[in-house]
Amino acid sequence: MSSIIVFTSCDSILDVAPPDQLSETTFFQTESDARLALAGVYSVGSSQDNDSRNSFWKYNTYLRLLEGITDNGNEKDDWSNTFTDGTLNASNPDVENLWEGSYERIAKANNFLINIQSVEMNEDIKNEMIAEVKFLRAYEYFWLSQLWGGVPLVTEVLTLNEANSVSRDSKENVVSFVLNELTEASNNLPETRPASEHGRIIKSAALALKGRLLLAEENWSDAAATYRQVIDMGVHTIDPRWKALFIEEGETSNEIILSIKAKQNGANTSIQRTIWPFQYGGYHQTNVFANLLKDFEMIDGEGIYESPLYDPQNRYENRDPRLDMSFFIPERTVFKGNLYVAHPDSLNAPDRLPRRDWSGIALKKFADENYEGSTTNYGGDYPLIRYAEVLLSYLESMLESGQPITQNLLDETINKIRTREAVNMPPVTTTSVDELREIVRKERRVELAFEGLRFFDLLRWGIAAETLTGKFYGIQLTIDPDIISTGFYNEFEINNEGLFFYRSKAFIEGVNEKWPIPQSEIDINPNLEQNPGY
Repeated sequence: MSSIIVFTSCDSILDVAPPDQLSETTFFQTESDARLALAGVYSVGSSQDNDSRNSFWKYNTYLRLLEGITDNGNEKDDWSNTFTDGTLNASNPDVENLWEGSYERIAKANNFLINIQSVEMNEDIKNEMIAEVKFLRAYEYFWLSQLWGGVPLVTEVLTLNEANSVSRDSKENVVSFVLNELTEASNNLPETRPASEHGRIIKSAALALKGRLLLAEENWSDAAATYRQVIDMGVHTIDPRWKALFIEEGETSNEIILSIKAKQNGANTSIQRTIWPFQYGGYHQTNVFANLLKDFEMIDGEGIYESPLYDPQNRYENRDPRLDMSFFIPERTVFKGNLYVAHPDSLNAPDRLPRRDWSGIALKKFADENYEGSTTNYGGDYPLIRYAEVLLSYLESMLESGQPITQNLLDETINKIRTREAVNMPPVTTTSVDELREIVRKERRVELAFEGLRFFDLLRWGIAAETLTGKFYGIQLTIDPDIISTGFYNEFEINNEGLFFYRSKAFIEGVNEKWPIPQSEIDINPNLEQNPGY
């Protein structure tokens, strides 16, 4: 398993080397120095660093809440909703922070790759370190290419004047660069590491990220071949557990290919405070849409509208076990011995609606029920790439590339995920391309919810605009017309299933598929051309 280690960060972006390094004349001299420099490239800032740039790893927030721009949910302060409600603009502070945070990491990587060349050390060890840093730089460019398209492709440490005059390279060139870097890195990374090296990048991480990029670019055949390499390595398996994969208990599982490494009293994280409901001492930062919960099947493998097991009055009974492991559901979920309460008639409950402008459904997937320490000092890793993603992506790439779909293929991919002991859902048996396409898409949504992939899935499938436009709902309040007629729920708009209207989205097709280049960057560097629509 590989992890990105969380330590400290810096204030620079394109123009300067990271300040947490020693000077070039005194630092890159020995292998020991190189190892310290390598740790500096891995590091991205603990949850307690108030002066560090936000990034896709900061607080573990942006990967998780990136799903707040999708049909899965939103963030309680609504910053994420601005990305898909028609109001996104080039002055958005999160766009600026994420852009700058990525280029800070790229600057650190570039500095390392330049200076390690002069260090006299074992060449195999040097090449392995170089491969790790190339992976970390490629990871940044992956996000940049997918969220902004063409971006400045910087591979050297720039002067201030150079940084303020760079131009955007084409997306095709950035993607090609990332694919080449990941291929080269994978050739110099070990397949496994001893426990003492827990947290360092391994070969499968480079291949899985390469596969993810090929999938995003709809290069189906190459994606399938790349994912097949990961499978054939035989290093990773589907863990019989499920919930444990998202908390400290399961952080060493070999299902986890890449993760953010955290540690109490140092590289700690505030994720428990962020996601726990108020009732348990948290901030209830993530709200989940009831629309997402509808995609969790009944235990017979049928959808809620097809299965005879579905009861509209008890809509969460007899459902895929991942539903209860993923979400806090009012009047159903018991956490730390207490029933989660959010219904409007629950009087003084801390999470009661409409006292709180929330959907009523909170994210439980990363909540550690056994954790008793400070909610800001959690030490559990955060998974970035799991073997489950590899298997589902391999199946999708095989399907879309026109390869024969056999029961054996289903059994070695999607059915390994569905039939793991903790889930135990019926295996998929259809080999119909059209039926299977819908099944795979639903399975990705259920299995990978709030792991940062949904937006890219919607873009790849060409359904972002239609999916991210319209109304999204919260918990079921009532379906009894006599109760509704009393006027108690007058402040809620309730649909025919008893779900209340919570948020709307208005995705702008042809614009919101890409984020704007930060206006602050364009003001400094007029060579940066803005994306269309901004």
